[in-house]
Amino acid sequence: MTLPARVLVIDDDESIRTAVASSLRAEGFAVRTAGDGDTLVEDLASGRPDLVVLDWMLPGASGIVLAARVRSVSDAAVVMMTARDELEDRLRGFAEGADDYVVKPFAMAELVARVTAVLRRRGRIPSVVEIGDLVVDPDGATARRGGALLDLTATEFRLLCFLAEGRGRTLSKAQILTQVWGYDDIDPNIVEVHLSALRRKMEAHGPRLIHTIRGLGYRMSAERVAA
Repeated sequence: MTLPARVLVIDDDESIRTAVASSLRAEGFAVRTAGDGDTLVEDLASGRPDLVVLDWMLPGASGIVLAARVRSVSDAAVVMMTARDELEDRLRGFAEGADDYVVKPFAMAELVARVTAVLRRRGRIPSVVEIGDLVVDPDGATARRGGALLDLTATEFRLLCFLAEGRGRTLSKAQILTQVWGYDDIDPNIVEVHLSALRRKMEAHGPRLIHTIRGLGYRMSAERVAA
């Protein structure tokens, strides 16, 4: 049996820290938390996290300083939470060791998806995702439904991977545009166009798995969902 990936969450805002920890635990991660980085080295040694979620603005040593500290004593990945979204800040974060980042305010589904993606790239969690009779293999770039190989475009496959990684959660059009297309300032109807094509290909081999949640977005689930 594979042990759950271990995540350390450091944020001085208790409400954010608690919400992030709860969302990650709901996805099966083993989570520890801290309100600052004063005991970071000890936490890394005792908890041996696979990934650290760091707030940039912390009392004492900042998240950017702590990211470099993580890199110096551990092989844990780092995902930054920050309100600083200027290119210069992002580049500095990556230079100091961040693997990814989310800009505040953010949806918990986006943070969970980014944490999952980073850990998957590092081989810490299984690449293959199974939802009912759907099997998605991001590393192998294949998707099968009921054993049948789905013939998907590159965009459809990226869309399927994002929905599969966020299975059970409602994902908004804005989140999908950001994660699949890389930006959200284009016509959101493009999501519906590609989702319709993806659904047709999937539903040729089985019942609906991608559900529309009216006014909110879309959810991937093998169970029936009330719209």
